[in-house]
Amino acid sequence: MKLLVTGGAGFIGSHTSVKLLEAGYDICIVDNFINSSSSVIDRIKAITNKNFDHYEVDITNKDDLKRVFYNHRFDAVMHFAGLKAVGESVKKPLMYYKNNLIGTIVLLELMQQHCVNKIVFSSSATVYGQNNKSPYNESMPTSATNPYGQTKLMIEKISHDYASANKDFAVMSLRYFNPVGAHKSGMIGENPRGIPNNLMPYITQVVQGKLAELKVFGNDYATHDGTGVRDYIHVDDLANGHLLALEKIFSVTGEHIYNLGTGKGYSVLDVINAFERVNGVTVKYTFANRRLGDIATCYADVTKAKNELSFVAKKDIFDMCRDSYNWQVSKFNTSNQQNLKAAKV
Repeated sequence: MKLLVTGGAGFIGSHTSVKLLEAGYDICIVDNFINSSSSVIDRIKAITNKNFDHYEVDITNKDDLKRVFYNHRFDAVMHFAGLKAVGESVKKPLMYYKNNLIGTIVLLELMQQHCVNKIVFSSSATVYGQNNKSPYNESMPTSATNPYGQTKLMIEKISHDYASANKDFAVMSLRYFNPVGAHKSGMIGENPRGIPNNLMPYITQVVQGKLAELKVFGNDYATHDGTGVRDYIHVDDLANGHLLALEKIFSVTGEHIYNLGTGKGYSVLDVINAFERVNGVTVKYTFANRRLGDIATCYADVTKAKNELSFVAKKDIFDMCRDSYNWQVSKFNTSNQQNLKAAKV
C-alpha cells in the first residue's frame, strides 16, 4: 500500500512516517522544509533502515504536487503539512489562510483527479474554543479564536462537505491535544525555530541555558496547584493513533473525528516537577500574569477513539519529559548544534 505523507519531515509527520515504515507501508513524503529540515529524511531512513521516495514540494504549488501524483499511485494520504504557530497566525493571517487552506484544496483536487479517496487529517483541539468544559468530546460545538484555529475548522468543514458530495470519500480528522516527547533514538524530535511557543521545548532550552527562565503564566487558576492544566500526549502515542486511523479508514466512508490525547491533564508545575525528577535537573521559573485567552483546564475525552480505533495512550509524563530532554541534548538536534556553535564563537 502506497501512502502520500504531506509534511512528513515535521515533528508529528516524521514520527508517524517511522511508524508507517515499521508497519510495512510504502510511503512518499512531500515537504517544503520551511519548518523542518531535509536531514530528517535521512534520519527516518536510518531509524527504519528503509528507503522511500521524497520530494521538496510546497503543496500550494499545484504543478509541483501534480508531478508527484503522476509519478505514484497512492492509496491514501496522511496530511500533516501546514503552518501551526498560533501567535504567528495572529500576526500573519493571510499567510496562514493561504498556506493551510489553499494547500489542502490543491491536495483534495489532485486526490479527486487521481481517485484517491482516503485521507487522515492533522487537526487540533484548538477547534473546541474557549466556551466548552473539559473533558472535551467530539460532539461539542466548535469555534476558534485565532487564524490557525480557523484554518483547522475550515479544513474540517471542507472535508465534511467534500465527503457529503463524494460517496467513496473518507476523512479521519484527528484532533491533537498537546504533543510532546521525541523518538527514543534521539534522532528526531520537535525542533522549533526561534523561541519556542510550547511548554516542553521551552523547558528543555531553559535547562540547557539557552533561555534564562520559564515564565509560568498564571498561578491562580481553579486547579490543584493554581497553574494551567493541559492534556500532554507523547508523539509516539500520537503516531500510533494515525496507524489505527489508517487501518479503519478503508472500511468506512464519510467524515470521522477523533480526539487524540491521554484523557488526563497535567498542570505546568506537574510537568516541571516530573521533568526535574526524571532528568535530575533544575528548571528555573517565575510566575507571571495570566495570558489573555488562556483557560484553566483542557483535556480530552478519548472514549470514542478507544471504542472505535482501539486507541489508548501508553506513555506517561515521565516518558514525555525524559524523551524530550534526550532529544534536546542529542547531537542530531539542529538547533542544539547551532546554539552550541554560536556559544563557541
